[in-house]
Amino acid sequence: MFVASIGSGQDMSRRVRQRVEENGLVSPSCCPVIGDEDLAPKAQHYVDWTSLSYDTVLLLFTRLNYRDRASLASTCRTWRSLGASSCLWTSLDLRPHKFDLSMASSLAARCVNLHKVRFRGLDSADAIVNLRARNLKEISGDYCRKITDATLSMIAARHEALESLQLGPDFCERITSDAVKVIAFCCPKLRKLRLSGMRDVNSEAIESLAKHCPQLSDVGFLDCLNINEEALGKVVSLRYLSVAGTISMNWRVAAESWEKLPRLTALDASRTSVDHVAVSRLFKSSQSLRVVCALNCPLLEHDVNFKGKLLIAKFDDNSKTPKDMFSHWRDLISNEETMRWIEWIISHSLLRMAESNSQALNNFWLNHGAKLLLRLMQSSQEDVQERAATGLATFIVVDDENASIDCGRAEAVMRDGGIKLLLKLAKSWREGLQSEAAKAIANLSVNANVAKAVAEEGGIDVLAGLAKSMNRLVAEEAAGGLWNLSVGEEHKNEIAKAGGVNALVKLIFRWPNGCDGVLERAAGALANLAADDKCSTEVARAGGVHALVMLARNCKYEGAQEQAARALANLAAHGDSNNNNAAVGQEAGALEALVQLTKSPHEGVQQEAAGALWNLSFDDKNRESIAAFGGVEALVALAKSCSDASTGLQERAAGALWGLSVSEANSIAIGQEGGIPPLIALAGSEAEDVHETAAGALWNLAFNPGNALRIVAEGGVTALVHLCSSSVSKMARFMAALALAYMFDGRMDEYAMIGTSSESASKSVSLAGARIKALKHIESFVTTFMEPQVFAAAALSSAPSMLAQVSEKVRIPEAGHLRCSGSEIGRFVTMLRNPSPILKACAAFALVQFTIPGGRHAMHHASLMQNAGEARILRSAAAAANMPREAKIFAKIVLRNLEHHHQAECSKGKKSVIL
Repeated sequence: MFVASIGSGQDMSRRVRQRVEENGLVSPSCCPVIGDEDLAPKAQHYVDWTSLSYDTVLLLFTRLNYRDRASLASTCRTWRSLGASSCLWTSLDLRPHKFDLSMASSLAARCVNLHKVRFRGLDSADAIVNLRARNLKEISGDYCRKITDATLSMIAARHEALESLQLGPDFCERITSDAVKVIAFCCPKLRKLRLSGMRDVNSEAIESLAKHCPQLSDVGFLDCLNINEEALGKVVSLRYLSVAGTISMNWRVAAESWEKLPRLTALDASRTSVDHVAVSRLFKSSQSLRVVCALNCPLLEHDVNFKGKLLIAKFDDNSKTPKDMFSHWRDLISNEETMRWIEWIISHSLLRMAESNSQALNNFWLNHGAKLLLRLMQSSQEDVQERAATGLATFIVVDDENASIDCGRAEAVMRDGGIKLLLKLAKSWREGLQSEAAKAIANLSVNANVAKAVAEEGGIDVLAGLAKSMNRLVAEEAAGGLWNLSVGEEHKNEIAKAGGVNALVKLIFRWPNGCDGVLERAAGALANLAADDKCSTEVARAGGVHALVMLARNCKYEGAQEQAARALANLAAHGDSNNNNAAVGQEAGALEALVQLTKSPHEGVQQEAAGALWNLSFDDKNRESIAAFGGVEALVALAKSCSDASTGLQERAAGALWGLSVSEANSIAIGQEGGIPPLIALAGSEAEDVHETAAGALWNLAFNPGNALRIVAEGGVTALVHLCSSSVSKMARFMAALALAYMFDGRMDEYAMIGTSSESASKSVSLAGARIKALKHIESFVTTFMEPQVFAAAALSSAPSMLAQVSEKVRIPEAGHLRCSGSEIGRFVTMLRNPSPILKACAAFALVQFTIPGGRHAMHHASLMQNAGEARILRSAAAAANMPREAKIFAKIVLRNLEHHHQAECSKGKKSVIL
């Protein structure tokens, strides 16, 4: 007997991060000329792209990412020359690429006029100097935690024309004041310096900036542990200053020093201990200060209002608060440069506030924060847009590990038009915006209402398109969005129609190594899709089986392993509705890889691998192959080790052993390997799913008399009796009763008699006591389904209506999923002749469950009985004088069920005979 576990949907367990055609080129034959349709050429011929003007092609190049530029440049010599034009290489965004020394050397010839570069991580920082871009003016980096003074000093020394240097928002913990002094000395044209997370910015470093950088107007030392306030007062060129997140500030000294700065226009003191005294003094004493931003400052108890001054601190919930705060501020300030600075520092502070995940800010986020982030996403500054989208993706998350979001915040974003705005950004040609917008959409889609809105606004098509991107970061976040959307049953087929299945499978082949986030999210989305019967076929057709097996075999990242195993489990969970179960088993290395994954040190991987083996063991060939690859030993070991594990792992470990035990050889091997004690222990679990599955495994194992004896010897009778009498699961009670019936129908007694006479006598005495106990509880179990009035009436009348009424009363719906072999059915039929009236009633009761019309395998069981001529025995039982009343009634119901199935077969044109 066997039951396949049900495939499930799952969303992402960790926080998640356009091309028109995947090849980066638009086919000339299918692309209309830009402009009105009426102006398109009517002639049916290919457009000669090489005849386009120089300026037109250059404009085309500017709208492409670097990868597509290279692809386009490779088409002909002319375009290759155009592709190398210096005007196309004034800016580089290296974040999505593996930028190392070799890539830097290959790009160096094109970077003579490079003015702006964005990078990510230490390796990229080390390679920047190899670009030989002496005219570089702007450098912006993130993930800079490992960057050292040596690296930053080298960058500064090689780029003396540098005007802007920004590192953050993550902390630059290894950068010290020594590096700041080098920057000051080497970069005299510096206008903007923003560094995050330094431990100490001392007076020497700041005074060096004041001395060597006369044009320095924008300084940001954000989230630093210590800053010398007095030294900052000597940087007389300062217009914009941010010390956000630096909580150790001495605001008396700061106010005294900074009020003398002649050009200071705006100050950011967000997330600090600034109070109204310091703000008041600065506003009163400074002739130039127009703006102070002090978001999330707990000591700023009330607003400080000064004519012509702007304090961005509190957002009151009243009718006087402008709906569009940025337009209001722009009207007050009347300075675009200052507004751009305000946008930048607010986007930074909102992101930091979102990362803190403080519930104290909940009202702020609901009433104002979401609106501010959405407004910032419409900024003309790309980095502000990206940071706002990241903040949006972050502030809705409550629990990273369990993919839990704040529904109120998510719906606030939706209510304020955030979905349309995010999808618009996701369609941008700028890949940085695509990535961050896709990340926000992914996180928001954890909420079912938002997911529905995303789908209705065409978000599935957008994400499926982004999943085809050659930019790893874009593809990763798009895959995450499809993962979360695929949780909803109503979205699965839409994803498949949009080409999402093919895109996800190709992602696994495109980045098989070193891209853990892509692989986990692609596999997770495929796992959810595979839970749907129709989509599972699409996954297999797209090459998903091969891709997922490749992941299970070769990937070392536990998150990808877990999702690959879950996807294979779901693919194999559809039984006879498709051939995916057999297809997975036939894929080279699949079963062996899953067996090996049950030995993983990570519980999630073990659980999903065991679940996959459980489902795959439904197929006869798979079952034997799993055993051949060491599956019995591995799963018994897993069952032994999971006593303190999650209920999910316990259930699947027991389920996999249940599936393997369908084979008599495997059943014997499980017993000999020591699999019975851990299953007995799991049968004692309070978790319904666990003890129900363990009962199923013990039922299968008890079919073999040697295993039955082991169950008795290991105290299994007590465990099964407890289940039979007290489990809230009818299925658990049913299978426990059947296991006990197997154990005490006489076959085990014969097996126990083998041995010396003294041993046999001892076994006989112990078995007798266990038998009495078992039969008592089997009887009690069957009796619970016997409503006295109904059975009394049925004993007097065998009318179909009366039998139907009894059948409905005793039916256990879940039992319809159980599939028995011919030998198992035959054993219950034989049990009808057992001397024990209790076992007769139990056997007849079981046959009723297995043949009730509507059961998944009822037709199969009826065919087994018809082919074996079991109807004769059933008629005899129904008429026998020594047969218990309930057994007679059950036998009549079984005969009626067989007749029903016979008529169903005949109606299909199949010949069948009931004897």
